[in-house]
Amino acid sequence: MLRTLRHTCFTLAPLRQVRRAPQPLWRALTTFTGPQTPPLLTCTIGEMLETQSKKHPDQLALIAIEENIRWTYKEMNEKVDEMVHAMRWMGLEKGDRFGAWLPNTGDYYLAQMACAKMGAILVNVNPAYRAHEFEFAMNLVGCKAILITPTVHGTDYISVLDHLLPELVSLDKEPLTDDSTGVKQLNLKALPELKYILHDDPTREFPGMISLGHLIKHSSTRPALALPEVSPDDVVNIQFTSGTTGSPKGAALTHRNILNNGYLAGARCGYSTKDRVCVPVPLYHCFGVVLGNLACLAHASTSVYPSKQFNEIAALHAIEKEKCTSVYGVPTMFIRMMNSPEFSLERVKTLRTGIMAGAPCPMEIMQEVLEFAPEMTIGYGMTETSPLSFQTKGDDDIEDRVGTVGGLLPFVEAKVVDVEDSTKVLGPNQPGELMVKGYHIMQGYWNQPKETAKSIEDGWMHTGDIVEMDERGYCRIVGRSKDVIIRGGENIYPREIEEVLFTHPAVANASVIGLPDKVYGEQVCAWIQLLDGVTTPVEEIEESLRAHLSEELAHFKVPKYFLFKTEFPTTITGKIQKFMMRDITVEELGLPKSI
Repeated sequence: MLRTLRHTCFTLAPLRQVRRAPQPLWRALTTFTGPQTPPLLTCTIGEMLETQSKKHPDQLALIAIEENIRWTYKEMNEKVDEMVHAMRWMGLEKGDRFGAWLPNTGDYYLAQMACAKMGAILVNVNPAYRAHEFEFAMNLVGCKAILITPTVHGTDYISVLDHLLPELVSLDKEPLTDDSTGVKQLNLKALPELKYILHDDPTREFPGMISLGHLIKHSSTRPALALPEVSPDDVVNIQFTSGTTGSPKGAALTHRNILNNGYLAGARCGYSTKDRVCVPVPLYHCFGVVLGNLACLAHASTSVYPSKQFNEIAALHAIEKEKCTSVYGVPTMFIRMMNSPEFSLERVKTLRTGIMAGAPCPMEIMQEVLEFAPEMTIGYGMTETSPLSFQTKGDDDIEDRVGTVGGLLPFVEAKVVDVEDSTKVLGPNQPGELMVKGYHIMQGYWNQPKETAKSIEDGWMHTGDIVEMDERGYCRIVGRSKDVIIRGGENIYPREIEEVLFTHPAVANASVIGLPDKVYGEQVCAWIQLLDGVTTPVEEIEESLRAHLSEELAHFKVPKYFLFKTEFPTTITGKIQKFMMRDITVEELGLPKSI
């Protein structure tokens, strides 16, 4: 039994006496290149599914425990073909965007593979989005159809849609036609490009929406429609990622991007048909749909969804019951699993490997995890890079595995540049901004060429992270050049919260920072300056602010701390100095300066 984790360091500690390997021949003076094997895949995701269904027809592709799903690759391919036919008959064409506003379910897997086969683009929507976040995201990428779940763990998606789209309540239930023209299209004021809303509950009906099961059954008697030709360089996935402006951007990722990233990350974990991968991370992140679903697909391994949403007890039970050999998670998930009264080394004895990523990986936690998963890896990347650029190996020295994010994945290049001048490339062990290049770089931000141009420079992606790379190309994260807060693996951008705070009638000024937290890595803190003349007690105002933010933002963006101030530290030009705010707050609240 592991000891209780009371003191967790969430900063990557400096490396201890690391063994220096000879300089690789493939490394230029200050630009590093990953291995050139195994070779990149040249097929599409749909073609890979077809291949695995023929080579490994009886191998389990997916186990979704909460839904009692156990689908082989042959069964999965057949179900995907049925969904492709239904989507085509409904009216979807190549290039149309298809949203998935779902937790981790079998239908999510089907939607991902069906979009890939027919050339549609899967749009992954965070289940925690509120109405205005959902509206912005859908209009940004022009979603033509979306698949939702009515309710999950207290969140009523139907109510959210009814609030945003009041015209839905006056529409017919199951608006299917009985001829070959497909499904009646919606005409929605707030979402003019959204024409179809599907849901995943076959036992209920909702105005203006169609159950996926009903659509598949209804379309099964209709003539098949020809499938468009799909290329590995076609966009297949849009992942939302917030920028420093606070507004989401849609990273457009191709088959080539994400299938290869899943394949190569899985290869570094040593996956084969013998592996069952516990995937408690959400599918709306690349962590789930790429490193989970696609890594398993590429190696004919089995994806195991322990629950629709993360639950540490469900994850532990899934590992034990299904004899999982690999498990994924952000550090917070591992902490919760290991601190659960259900945890025991006996329960997780089948584990061999996995990936810990999504937030700085604590040295102490990694050392604990290696006791029961001796080949556990740490991954580093970003949504725009499909996601991984770096990953440790199962046989790396302990110092590398707990103090770095490893070396480059195959066919990825990296360099460290001066923060103020990206044309100045720095040498080994010099801190600067990390830039990466390779097959895994997104095509761009959907319909945002100016934002794309800011992020990609001659094929090199600006990461915004400050790193040091040693002579071997092993990377240590030093810090972040932007104000992003990473809370339990979720990227939170202060300006988005600040803009909502400014709409509160009592707020004159607001500024948001991240504070160190032992469990989540960081917590959100808001400094508030009230308008002159406000006499309401600050306790009541804080309660009002929490309610106000909860109506507009996902729950994880609502600050844990509110501090009411009469002035903020600023530069001579009036720019708020957030580093000073953080230092002041840490001292006032008695928090450690780092975790």
